Amino acid sequence: MKIRRTHLATSIVGVAALTFALAGCSGSSSDSAAASSDSTQSTITISAAASLQRSFDEIAEKFQAAHPDTKINNISYDGSSTLATQIVEGAKVDVFASADEKNMKAVTDAGLGKDPKIFATNTLVIAVPADNPGDVKSLEDLSKVDTVLCAEQVPCGAASKKLLANQGVTVNPSSLEQNVTSVLQKVAAGEADAGLVYATDVAGDPDVKSIVPEGADEVVNMYPITALTETPGAQEFVDFVQSEEGQAVLAEHGFGKPE
Repeated sequence: MKIRRTHLATSIVGVAALTFALAGCSGSSSDSAAASSDSTQSTITISAAASLQRSFDEIAEKFQAAHPDTKINNISYDGSSTLATQIVEGAKVDVFASADEKNMKAVTDAGLGKDPKIFATNTLVIAVPADNPGDVKSLEDLSKVDTVLCAEQVPCGAASKKLLANQGVTVNPSSLEQNVTSVLQKVAAGEADAGLVYATDVAGDPDVKSIVPEGADEVVNMYPITALTETPGAQEFVDFVQSEEGQAVLAEHGFGKPE
């Protein structure tokens, strides 16, 4: 009897070991399949002008729903000049969307990207706090109140300089910001009486109101976009931005269509 029980115990242990081994093999196969599936997904990184943040966040969501094989790893938003400098200096970026052609040219002249396409336009407005404490009504009033502007190397700064010069207005800004978002934040927080920002930046913001200055329609920023690498998904994103669906999102956020 003892011998039989020993054989029985040995058999049970053997069956258990075999079952565990088979389970382990099954788990390895599943893990391998999952890893194989993940390896087929392309990952892209995007750099985009600060004024594009709300629209590009929405476009990115729609793009990923339509392209599950591509994952957007990150979208960096900042002044176009800052982003262009980072790219030229070696930042790993697959798609660049600039708020002007000058900073895009700096990137393409460095041999990065080619044949950029204009996908949107934008114009300037005067942004003031909701209660307009400086009683700003026109560009001329900007010389009389605490005004913040974008730095000249930033697209909104270059456009502001041109708009003010066209209208013969001189402004001594209290600060020069590196992106349009910073200008808007200072105005919204009441740290400045006014600032020049893009029309798209003030849309739907309850803390500020906008005034369309004379001559704004003559200073139009063109927004170009290009794929910087041949990473699968990069050109697809560029195409999606230019597609009917991408253009509809941009229009909802106040951007104009390229001519």
